[in-house]
Amino acid sequence: MCGITGIFSFNEDGKLFHSGICSSVDSLKQRGPDASGIVHFDSCSMGHTRLSVIDTSDAASQPFTDISKRYTIVFNGEFYNYVEHRKNLEKRGIVFKSNSDTEVLLYMYIQYGPEFIREVNGCFAIAIYDNQSEKLFLARDRFGIKPMLIYNDKDKIIFASEMKAIMAFDIPKKIDSTSLYQYIQLNYIPSTFSIFENVNKLTQACYMLISKEKIEKKQYYQIPFDNIKKSSFSYESAKENLKILVEDAVKRRLVSDVPLGAFLSGGIDSSVIVSIASKHIDKLNTFSIGYKDEAFFDETNYANLVAKKFNTNHTVFKLSNDDLFQHFQQFIDYIDEPFADSSALAVYILSQETKKHVTVALSGDGADELFSGYNKHSAHLKALNNSMLNSLLKNSSTITNFFPKSRNNKILNKIRQAHRFSIGLNLNDKDRYWRWCSLVDESNAEKYFKNIPSVHEHKVRKEIFTQHVIGNSISEIMLSDFGLVLPSDMLFKVDMMSMANGLEVRVPFLDYTVVDFVFNLPDNFKINARMRKRILQDSYREVLPKELYNRPKHGFEVPLLKWFKAELRETISQLLNPEFIEYQGIFDYKKITEIKKQLDSNNPHEVHAQIWALIVFQYWWKKNIHLST
Repeated sequence: MCGITGIFSFNEDGKLFHSGICSSVDSLKQRGPDASGIVHFDSCSMGHTRLSVIDTSDAASQPFTDISKRYTIVFNGEFYNYVEHRKNLEKRGIVFKSNSDTEVLLYMYIQYGPEFIREVNGCFAIAIYDNQSEKLFLARDRFGIKPMLIYNDKDKIIFASEMKAIMAFDIPKKIDSTSLYQYIQLNYIPSTFSIFENVNKLTQACYMLISKEKIEKKQYYQIPFDNIKKSSFSYESAKENLKILVEDAVKRRLVSDVPLGAFLSGGIDSSVIVSIASKHIDKLNTFSIGYKDEAFFDETNYANLVAKKFNTNHTVFKLSNDDLFQHFQQFIDYIDEPFADSSALAVYILSQETKKHVTVALSGDGADELFSGYNKHSAHLKALNNSMLNSLLKNSSTITNFFPKSRNNKILNKIRQAHRFSIGLNLNDKDRYWRWCSLVDESNAEKYFKNIPSVHEHKVRKEIFTQHVIGNSISEIMLSDFGLVLPSDMLFKVDMMSMANGLEVRVPFLDYTVVDFVFNLPDNFKINARMRKRILQDSYREVLPKELYNRPKHGFEVPLLKWFKAELRETISQLLNPEFIEYQGIFDYKKITEIKKQLDSNNPHEVHAQIWALIVFQYWWKKNIHLST
């Protein structure tokens, strides 16, 4: 995988910005440490930084131009079924000069036009320029695994893998107030929007055709969705079919000309991937991260069981809280857009350590969204039932509000979940979905700001991400997760943190053949009152160690509360002091003071996550807006 960037100018004024391509490419060196290249045309310039994985020779270097010199491609990602399409093209008389998947993509576009993208199984962000017709083609994979940001004004379009590469063209950096408002709620900015006005992310499963006359955008894929499913499979046959599809998806992702391994957390998802990959790679390299000071989150004993069963070459990176904090500066410096999922720090460190051994790592990401693996999915299922218990719980939030809550303690986490469930029961289906995705509710988030953001624009965007939620099934919740949580949080996190360290991460559960199959299954195959990810767990029950089953699921959280009372105390003082807040003119200092006081109280609830979101934004703003002006 790689970094890509480029600019297409509509007029002479737009051409004045082409010189920014060099700085833009330089900003992406961590994504592609092996090589870089730039190509210039009259109306378009394109750049690429390379992480060599398939065909590591110079023949596969990018930007890559066809034999006629008319078409040029820059490509970030992997094209898993490229071999079969290469053979088809060879039958048409195409002679290839490399063994790369990039060249196959380019000739598919030349031969079949933009609809070729429907045939591509992979993760990708692609740009192809036709210098004869002066048309630019941009495309992004079905689920948003690989990023594609786009800046657009009357003079030009700029595209890139990361925001820092867009900013290198000296664009106007005007904060999108609705994006910031939703960031405060969610801890991330929903795709397809960004922190800046005029910069968006290309919607997953879409392509664009850009010329000087017009811009066209087309969706080439939709997740199959039917609220009332009647599966043609029995549960047993569905399990067998699922295993075949997942096995094929993993095998497709084992093709590499560089060392390959797998993340192994000790959970079901990564363990399934390792169980399959280890059949095809002897002594598969596997990697886990453990926490010396956070026993509640440490799952390395389960990872060790899996590694032993499948005879992998297993490496555990044991981290103390000091180790985590020592990486904090690297982590926050690399982020080029506000993003406050604190588990990203752990992914950053895991990727950094894994890169010392391999260049490609398989991951179990996507399984929770696909098979219904989150606590909120169980909560939504319970909310669909008009039970007497739900009626009683509706009124319990006033009581649970006074109890301490924390994800870092089993009992306090149960109180936290009960409180959120009670609040959600009092909302309509769409508002409940949004609230259970959020850390801060909408009315409370408004109070953060000196000037209240546009409520209308927030509602318009919120409707985009809740449009499928009508209160009939869990599948509509998972479909919504594929539009909001998966691309905006989970996949953004994995791509940003892994590529910061020159590591390619592949996600077999997001092979579209697997996704299509699972979305066509009845809800009760995936979740019931007793079990989440039911069909995935049952399909591999005879394969995985029994100890992995019937145990609580733990995510990971950085020990923020401890840091804010010690190591990051001075950072809070610097970034959230009244002078800086007033100078900045964004936040209401009274609200910030209230949050800081709650942090020091005996019952801080989840205020540490709110402080973290503010710290991340403030640091980003100071670096990218204040100090760059």
